[in-house]
Amino acid sequence: MSYLQQLEPLDELNQALQANVHPLEWTNPTPTGRYNLVVIGAGTAGLVTAAGAAGLGAKVALIERGLMGGDCLNVGCVPSKALISAGRVAASARHAAGFGVRGTDAADVDFSAVMERLRRLRAQISPNDSAERFRKLGIDVFFGQASFVDSSTVDVNGTTLKFKRAVIASGARAAAPPIPGLDTVDYLTNENLFSLTELPKRLGVIGAGPIGCEMAQTFAQLGAEVFVVESEHGILPREDRDAAEIVQTSMLRDGVKLLCCGKQLAIRNDKGIRLSVESHGTVYDEPVDQLLVSVGRAPNVDNLNLETVGVEFHKKGITVNDRLQTTNPMIYAAGDVCSPYQFTHAADFMARIVIQNALFKGRKKASSLVIPWSTYTSPEIAHVGLYEHQAKEKGVEIDTYVQNFQEVDRAILESEENGFVKIHVKKGTDQIVGATIVARSAGDLISEVTLAMTNRIGLGTIASTIHPYPTQAEAIRKLGDQFNRTKLTPFVKSLFSKWLTWTR
Repeated sequence: MSYLQQLEPLDELNQALQANVHPLEWTNPTPTGRYNLVVIGAGTAGLVTAAGAAGLGAKVALIERGLMGGDCLNVGCVPSKALISAGRVAASARHAAGFGVRGTDAADVDFSAVMERLRRLRAQISPNDSAERFRKLGIDVFFGQASFVDSSTVDVNGTTLKFKRAVIASGARAAAPPIPGLDTVDYLTNENLFSLTELPKRLGVIGAGPIGCEMAQTFAQLGAEVFVVESEHGILPREDRDAAEIVQTSMLRDGVKLLCCGKQLAIRNDKGIRLSVESHGTVYDEPVDQLLVSVGRAPNVDNLNLETVGVEFHKKGITVNDRLQTTNPMIYAAGDVCSPYQFTHAADFMARIVIQNALFKGRKKASSLVIPWSTYTSPEIAHVGLYEHQAKEKGVEIDTYVQNFQEVDRAILESEENGFVKIHVKKGTDQIVGATIVARSAGDLISEVTLAMTNRIGLGTIASTIHPYPTQAEAIRKLGDQFNRTKLTPFVKSLFSKWLTWTR
């Protein structure tokens, strides 16, 4: 069975990508002796693990059955953000009249050119994840299906590799839910969405999670009529409700039609794709040119022969302890195949933990990671730490501070007032336990809060950090000021008043 993803269209840009991340003429090396580390999967977690271990002098083998770079490079972060950037430019052109710039409200989108740009930029980035680059790092790169033989041996297409430790970093893939009629139509997931060359006039999107919302809004900005079906109320059900409502308003403004609280969802093939669903008492029956399913993920554990080596797994992934060790102490796992945090940056830092623990008997813990994330809608939502409901569930009493961008000069000047920074601190202290930001560049802004949490820098200390004016990051500093003002109790104010009276 071949797991090599077909790159479409197979133009010179995708051929350049393939030449880097799965060169067809590649010859697997001949193993010599036992490897310190065998890494299965060349997505982010696998690449970071292999490169980091090799850089420390370990003998490393890296196995990939598909495209190196994993979802992030090929069907995830890289192509989606290229597409999102094009959608934002189109939306900005249509809204330019509000800035006194005329004649752009009828922006003409050349979708073919948009997708060509996407493929060009992806190919441009791909050398970072290429087989040749990792070969030059001293890593033995094998293409093929890995399968465990025993706790010290893995087979790759008939070639036996001996190892001291192994790391499973095989990632996850899109998985469709059991929707009646879905199997009667050809539908899109993130794995083939970026192969489109023509803009669908009408796009159906099932799921209003991060991927569904990002792509729904982007395709609407590019000129498609978009219908989003979500079983729960509103969008982004896991996010802060105040934040999600702002993004929902923005999506509706961009033309997305939201069919939430969806019931009786069904798909049928009637000379094309028809989507039927009941939303808030109304039954919709809509023909769509393309259907994007953005609900569900499944771990890539098939054909690894995990049962033979005693590695436990379930429908959401491989079971690991806090040190990312599987139920077989010789085998570790990292990234989407075992983590509830399916983000590139989370996989990166999990890999760093694996290197220390697998090679040097370290005791680094995944639970010590402070992991932020961002949904790249317009505006973006970024979050780190606890939500309010999570703090309540954990019995953590908190104080919450909110700074609206309506009171931040740079946001006003850029007409981006619809957003906020919300920070939760442990009650009575300035210890930050969570934060949510809604802003055009929320994904960038959240890093300051993440840095503070990681290094136990309090909200009051942020107030004493000079931020350039005018910037949207000032909103975070203003929250520090809010906290510091709470320390000016009536008693403290009376002491200040007496001191000032005495010093006149």
